[in-house]
Amino acid sequence: MAVGLGLAVYAIFSHLEERATVRASLRQIEGFEVANVREKELLGSINERVAAPMLQGLVNLGRRFTPIGYVDTTKKKLLITGRARPEDVDRFLAIRVITIAAIPVVVGFLWFGLGLHGKLRLLACVMSALFLILGPDAILNRKMQERQEQIRHDLPDILDLLTISVEAGLGFEQALDRTVTAVPGPLSDEFMRMLNEVRAGSSRADAMRAIDTRTDIQEVRSFVLAILQADTFGVSIGKILRAQADEMRIKRRQLAQERAQKAPVKMLLPMVFCIFPALFVIVLGPAVINILHTFKK
Repeated sequence: MAVGLGLAVYAIFSHLEERATVRASLRQIEGFEVANVREKELLGSINERVAAPMLQGLVNLGRRFTPIGYVDTTKKKLLITGRARPEDVDRFLAIRVITIAAIPVVVGFLWFGLGLHGKLRLLACVMSALFLILGPDAILNRKMQERQEQIRHDLPDILDLLTISVEAGLGFEQALDRTVTAVPGPLSDEFMRMLNEVRAGSSRADAMRAIDTRTDIQEVRSFVLAILQADTFGVSIGKILRAQADEMRIKRRQLAQERAQKAPVKMLLPMVFCIFPALFVIVLGPAVINILHTFKK
């Protein structure tokens, strides 16, 4: 009886000691894992440990307080400028948050730090605040318009080379590949992306429609529709390209004439407010001085 009781007690204590050993081992393993995770975090670059979390926080703040549809509009504008990555949208939203948060700092510095007085101080603060609020969107719109203008300017030349290549016997994709190699530019980049999409398995129609979406230009849309109709109805692509090239050259000439006719109207405002006052001072100033001297006598 005593022997059995002793064996039972021994078995219980042995089991408890074994469990304690297992717990201690698990604690050591957990501590080792935590230490390894900590070391891995410390081995990361400062960009991964500091800049990336700060950027993500600014992006989340920007998405929370931006109006409805602003993010989608920004994505479309960045797509037209040739920057379609999600990182570009996040970076732009972070810049918007930084510029808006910097308004009190900049205004306070201009109001108290530069020693300006009166209306000049008020004007400097208002102009700085407007620039910080509207500046990023204005710069983005300007880049979008510049890229669209460059595409619109390069389109007739690319169509001419494409027409010559197709009429020489090359297929449409081969001619387009040769053309974009000879004429670098944003439109060539879009056509090269289209060729890569076709080679990756996308249909020509979908790739051409994607170009229309990424550029948002009426001339490119007309060219895309003409190519799609030629594929649908079996019309010769060479004839379509020849007609499109002639039409694009006419449109480019008309656009240049339109800008030339608008130039005098645009020059009227600076002439009235900048050139004419200085001219009147130079021409009429001596006469006014002589008249004043005459009346004083």
